[in-house]
Amino acid sequence: MSEVDGATLIARSLKQQGIDHLFGVVGFPITAIAVAAQKEGIAYLGMRNEQSAAYAAGAYGYLTGRPGACIVVTGPGVVHGLAGLANAQQNCWPMILIGGASETYRGGMGAFQEERQVLIASPFCKFAHGIESVHRIPYYVEMATRHAIYGRPGATYLDMPDDIIRGTCDLDKVVEVGRAPDPPRMVAPGENVEAALNLLERAQRPLVLLGKGMAWSRAEDDVRAFIERTQLPFVRSPMGKGVMPDDHPLSAGAARTLALQQADVIFLMGARLNWIFHFGQAPRYAKDVKVIQLDIAPEEIGHNKATEVALVGDGKAIVGQLNRALVDRQWFHPKDSPWRQAIAKKTADNAAQIRPQIDDDRAPAGYYRALRDVAAWMPRDAILSAEGAGTMDIGLTQLPSFNARSCLNAGTYGTMGVGLGQAIAACVAHPDRPVIHLSGDSAIGFSGMEMETLVRYNLPAKIVVLNNGGIGPGMPEIPQDPMFNLQPNALIYGARYDRVMEAFGGKGFFVQDPKDLRGALDEAMSFRGPALVNVVISQGSARKQQEFAWHS
Repeated sequence: MSEVDGATLIARSLKQQGIDHLFGVVGFPITAIAVAAQKEGIAYLGMRNEQSAAYAAGAYGYLTGRPGACIVVTGPGVVHGLAGLANAQQNCWPMILIGGASETYRGGMGAFQEERQVLIASPFCKFAHGIESVHRIPYYVEMATRHAIYGRPGATYLDMPDDIIRGTCDLDKVVEVGRAPDPPRMVAPGENVEAALNLLERAQRPLVLLGKGMAWSRAEDDVRAFIERTQLPFVRSPMGKGVMPDDHPLSAGAARTLALQQADVIFLMGARLNWIFHFGQAPRYAKDVKVIQLDIAPEEIGHNKATEVALVGDGKAIVGQLNRALVDRQWFHPKDSPWRQAIAKKTADNAAQIRPQIDDDRAPAGYYRALRDVAAWMPRDAILSAEGAGTMDIGLTQLPSFNARSCLNAGTYGTMGVGLGQAIAACVAHPDRPVIHLSGDSAIGFSGMEMETLVRYNLPAKIVVLNNGGIGPGMPEIPQDPMFNLQPNALIYGARYDRVMEAFGGKGFFVQDPKDLRGALDEAMSFRGPALVNVVISQGSARKQQEFAWHS
């Protein structure tokens, strides 16, 4: 009889489930899995840190619709990988983390890097299980895949002991499973669809809140048809960017505060009333605001704010129901309504408020001036990865997205260090599209060694670092006795991250005057490999003055 080893069987099982890329950091005992994956036709990307590898796997799952997969070594490798597992779970992204484990027959003996890995992974994912025999590997891989993509997507964990990876079994004893089908698209009851439309029609100040759930369900065309048919203004979450184009005339993003505070009906489309949308609570919202909630998870309905109408199911399917129900209705929200006019006025006022910063050509540049050139340079079909404090927050307001699943950022978990892992995932998932990574100088330090990964695999991501010398603005110079006199948030102002990229074989640019920025960006784009543009910005640059303290 023919035999198969555990490493080969897990590689074959991953491929059977539609997983075509594997991210990781090899070592004991999982190197054999990476080797087997390549033999089975799965591309392997070796990263410099398990956190980045896991971040890449989560983003890859979101971008492609099948789980991203990541392999890490035992003990500390799994602990490092938990960062990406938790990030994917909080973002509702499908991924499978596969951790090497010490031998099953040495459990509890203090084996090399032995850890209770299933136990520690369980709080951070939907499903976690140890694989106890070679012949059952396909069963567990299918289960991990199904849990990752069904219902609210999320993270799963599989524990692979060394003796299972090296072990063998007869092919005819392998448990046979099928490929987990794409998730079923559940619809809402017809009466709930009608109730939602009735409530929107009665509203004086309706507002749609778009979240990444609509991007995950591939509902962007249906959402656009609904928004344009009803003429409802919308605000998007940070990763809901692009479900509707940022430059759409119905976008209320530039008047976000007014829109949230004064809406009398909000329609949550694949978004959650968590910290990103201020929990749905006053004073961010009117006390008597009514909520229509579309979500794939029944337990999310009414979370933090009572729901008037619940639409539980798949985003694309339910918006399709809404659009069909609208055929028989002759209703839309008028362009000249006081609500639409108020949003338009606030949008214009806010644009006028930041215009002086956008037009300020003094060196070093401010955030808004630097981002003016980045926005004009960034291709319309680019995938944007963004992280940092001010850099990401301001960048997401100034850099437009026009397509769903085209903006990756710190996300629901607010994770720093995700940037280069996510940029690598975007390069792999969409080799035909430009990938731009916008980073603060603090954020680039979390995963900066992945520049070597970009060069090694010739992934042509373009990185823009806005450098103000700190976590927030730092200090102009490092003082004497820095352990006592250096501000805790300060870094080296003007540090040469561009030279790090060049040391690995990419292209680096250092910009101190905003008049030189566009030329550097153009050169970076024309370079065939990865490039980094390091832009020194003013330590006095900040967001526009906020009307309310809780915005800061």
